Amino acid sequence: MLLCLDIGNTHIVGGVFDGEELKFRFRYATHQIGTADQFGIFLRNLLRENGLEHDDIRAVCKASVVPGANFTVRHAFLQYFPKAEYFILQAGVKTGINIKYKNPNEVGADLIAGAIGGVAAFPGKNLIIIDLGTATTLVAVKDGRDFMGGTILPGMRVAMESLRLNTARLMEVDIEEPQNYLGQSTRECIQNGLYFGHLGAMKEVIAGYRQEVFGGADTTVIATGGFAQLYRERGIFDMILPDLVLQGLRIAYENDKAAEKQKSA
Repeated sequence: MLLCLDIGNTHIVGGVFDGEELKFRFRYATHQIGTADQFGIFLRNLLRENGLEHDDIRAVCKASVVPGANFTVRHAFLQYFPKAEYFILQAGVKTGINIKYKNPNEVGADLIAGAIGGVAAFPGKNLIIIDLGTATTLVAVKDGRDFMGGTILPGMRVAMESLRLNTARLMEVDIEEPQNYLGQSTRECIQNGLYFGHLGAMKEVIAGYRQEVFGGADTTVIATGGFAQLYRERGIFDMILPDLVLQGLRIAYENDKAAEKQKSA
């Protein structure tokens, strides 16, 4: 079985695959990762709760945008999963995706994984992939192979925290879909600003990509990330794929192993 980890700034999203089947998924607060022992024991206990043992894991595939967590995670696996192969998705790994960034090494591993997952779901298509997490990222993938670039926005929670920390009287609020555009309390006004501000930004960037990158050609918009469900009924996404990045990690690992096998044949 394959354990995939998407290490983000707020959460670690993980999943265990048996072939193409996602057996289960989990979330773990990144700031609570602790020591290698703490994280390794957490993962072993998690597996047992789901009827598995650590020796069932033949490989671990990781994407991380948190450099400070990488040392701890690596040593957790070396100590608690000694039989598992350790694979890191990062710039430079052959994925079948052509990175058109000015500096390809700057592309986040999570964005690469999302692009791989999107291309697998919609092969050969023009894609706009939106990940609504700590940051909201929008990337354009042309003809199912060319990663053209993207846009990064402060995520909804980050925007809310910025208001709370940098104003005297604005407070933390629940992030949810408002009933009306017009807020009639400070709390409602903040919620409206977060939600509709994000909605407007995404619509603008999507429209811009369709003209600037794809020349008006048909484009499929895929969403993922913790806040994607808030916009399910807004008609801006063609598909919400909650496990897009995990699926991309699985495919990246399998493609890498197939390439190695072909080389040695």
